[in-house]
Amino acid sequence: MSGDAAGALEIRVEGRAGRITLTRPEALNALSHAMIAPISAALDAWRADPAVALVLFDAAGDRAFCAGGDIAEVYAYGRRGAFDIAQRFWADEYRMDARVARYPKPIVTLAQGFVMGGGVGIAGNAGYRIVGESSRVAMPECAIGLIPDVGGSQLLAKAPGRLGEYLGLTGHRMDAGEAIHCGFADSFVPLSDWPRLTADLRDGDPAAIRAYSVAPPSSALPELRDPIDDAFSAPDLATLAARLEASDWGHGVLKILRRQCPLSMACTLALVRAARAEPGIERALAREYRFTYRASSEGEFLEGVRAAIIDKDRAPRWRDEIDEVNSASVARMLAPLGPDELVLA
Repeated sequence: MSGDAAGALEIRVEGRAGRITLTRPEALNALSHAMIAPISAALDAWRADPAVALVLFDAAGDRAFCAGGDIAEVYAYGRRGAFDIAQRFWADEYRMDARVARYPKPIVTLAQGFVMGGGVGIAGNAGYRIVGESSRVAMPECAIGLIPDVGGSQLLAKAPGRLGEYLGLTGHRMDAGEAIHCGFADSFVPLSDWPRLTADLRDGDPAAIRAYSVAPPSSALPELRDPIDDAFSAPDLATLAARLEASDWGHGVLKILRRQCPLSMACTLALVRAARAEPGIERALAREYRFTYRASSEGEFLEGVRAAIIDKDRAPRWRDEIDEVNSASVARMLAPLGPDELVLA
C-alpha cells in the first residue's frame, strides 16, 4: 500500500472474508486517488484466491461510509492546469467501480452515515448493500458542476418512474428506506447489529444478512411519484423548470434547482436517459467519463468547488440560467473522446 493510502485504508483477510475498511473518518472517508490502486489490487488478488469467499467493505467513524471522492484534490490539479492528472483520477476510480459491479464473488457493503459520490461508486455497485438508521445516500454532484458518475447514472435510471431524474438533479439525501425503494441499497440492518453481522460474515456467506435484516423505515418518495413523474419526464431542463413553476408542489424543488449548475443538470438528464435506453455499467461509466474528462478544462467544476469548499461563499457564478442551456453545450460535454475514451476490461 502506498504511503498516502496507508493511513486511509485497512486491508486484510479475516476468516474467509477479504475486508477493506476506509479509515479517514476526519475527512468523512473521502476517496483519494492514492486509495484507489490498493483497493483495486486487493480485489484482483482475492478474485482467484480460494481462501476468500466474500469481500466486505466498511468504514471507520459514525458520520460517513464515504462522502465522495476527494474533490479538493481534483480541484487542485485543475487549478494548476494538470487536467491529465484529474482525468487519471476519474479513469482509475471508474475502473475500480467496474470491478466492484462485475466482481465474481459476493461483495457486501456496510454503509452508515453519508454515502455520496465516490461512496455510491462502491456501495451502490456492490451485490449486497446494507444501510442503517444513519445512512444518507445522495448523488449531489450537480451542485459542484459535475454529474452523477461512478455508475450513478445507471443506478438513477433504474429507480422507479422518474425518481432518477429527480434524485440526480436535486441531490436529495435519501434515508435508508428511500435508498432501498430507489434501488441504491438492498437491506436494512439496525446499526446495533452490525458488529455481530460483521463477525458472521467472516464465514464467507452473505446469507448471514437475512438473519439481521428488518423492514426498512417507510419512504415518503412513493407519495410524490405522480408529480415527480410529470415534471421530471420533461424533454429538457427549460420545460422541466416551467412545469415545476406551474405546479402546486414544485416551487421548493425549483428553488433547489436554481442553485445547481444548469449545464450539469442538462447533462444529467441526458445521461440518465441514455442509461435507461442502453443499460450496462461499462456503457454508463464510459458516458460519464466523457463529462468528467472535460469537467475542469471545459465545464464548470472548478467554479462549483470554489464556491462550495474553497471560498465557501455558496454563490457559484454559473454560465447559464436554468432555462438557457442549449443542446449544443450538452452535446459538446458528452461527445465521444476518440482515442481518450474510457476503456474497461
